[in-house]
Amino acid sequence: MASTFTPILIIGAGPAGAATALRLSYLGIPSVLLDKATFPRDKVCGDAISGKVPTLLNRLDPAIMDRFRQRFTPADVWGIRFYPPSKKLIELPFKVGYRRVPDEAPGYVSKRIDFDTFLIEEVRRRDDIDLRLRTEVLATDRDETGYTVRTKTGEEWTCSLLIDASGAHSKFSRGEAGQQIDKNHYAAAVRGYFRGVTGFHPDNFIELHFLDDYNPGYFWIFPLPNGEANVGLGMRSDIVKKRGLNLRKEMDKIVASEAFRERFRDAVQIDPTVGYGLPLGSKDRTLSGDHYLLTGDAGHLIDPLTGEGIGNATYSGFIAAELAEQCLRENRFDAAFLAAYDVRIERVLRTELRLSYRLQQIMQHKWITNFLTGIVAANPKLVELLCRMYTDFELRKQLVRPGFWWKLFRAKSGKLPAVAED
Repeated sequence: MASTFTPILIIGAGPAGAATALRLSYLGIPSVLLDKATFPRDKVCGDAISGKVPTLLNRLDPAIMDRFRQRFTPADVWGIRFYPPSKKLIELPFKVGYRRVPDEAPGYVSKRIDFDTFLIEEVRRRDDIDLRLRTEVLATDRDETGYTVRTKTGEEWTCSLLIDASGAHSKFSRGEAGQQIDKNHYAAAVRGYFRGVTGFHPDNFIELHFLDDYNPGYFWIFPLPNGEANVGLGMRSDIVKKRGLNLRKEMDKIVASEAFRERFRDAVQIDPTVGYGLPLGSKDRTLSGDHYLLTGDAGHLIDPLTGEGIGNATYSGFIAAELAEQCLRENRFDAAFLAAYDVRIERVLRTELRLSYRLQQIMQHKWITNFLTGIVAANPKLVELLCRMYTDFELRKQLVRPGFWWKLFRAKSGKLPAVAED
């Protein structure tokens, strides 16, 4: 069979792949976008959409998030409830002094079946994206001009640049790009949907519960529209294996425990608990090579502390598309030229991922976590400072500096005047 040539071919139409294709389209660059699934389709996930996503999508079209809200009415999220092992609740709004306006929310929670369907709808609005669903890739072969991609449907494409966005189980990422799973930098998680969970913050704060028996990891409760909730449990895979845990059974134990019995008293689980894997971004990796780029979960870009991946998937897709524009202009698709992708990933994502990994390591020590959160709970000024850290990365770096907490401790003890915010 004769191959069809396309300069850019994207494997995977989830957030990373759809974002790549959309960014290319708005740059005036056509692409072929393949996915083995049909849409709507479920994707096991925490369903949290961080502020990165609306910020990036609005760069394409200021009306795009309006279309999303009108189509699916996601839950608008305004902060985080953080429950350390000490049970001292800390509430951190994403914006200091915010006024709740749903259309201006800093984040959302939306089932992936809805959000991914919306992205596909946006892809279909663009005439220069050749979307092929029910198209599973059978093989990818590289020569000096690029890749030949063969599918189980018998179709074949050749491309100058292959962008892999096929997710956590990407065959291309593991086989061709050599990005093997490292259990020390991988998480296991389970998720279930419930209806009737009570006790949420009135402004839909998502909840992270760091429980004694599941450290490093956390139990989450995220509010969804229509009185539903995304409930889950995640831990690093090496710890799960070492302890011989069955996360499905452990989540059932948590929901039935005394600590959560009241909140789940009248709740009903509306679908089975399902599991999935999270390739964490806590390990430095090279995500580019001759004629290819890795985006999203295929590039192991999930935040190791929060487990959030949609924002980084979208961001990496935009970075890949913007570099692809340069590749076409310069007619360069070699590894040396594509290394610019890793440089930008380092600048805008990798540093943040390393910081999250350091915080994850710190929080493995229960006494440190309880000590630090005790300081926070007793210091309203610090709560305000931490709220600002959500959008101020430089400020966030202070969290892993011992001197920052030492000054706060001495101030709390009356040995120093209150710490200055700078």
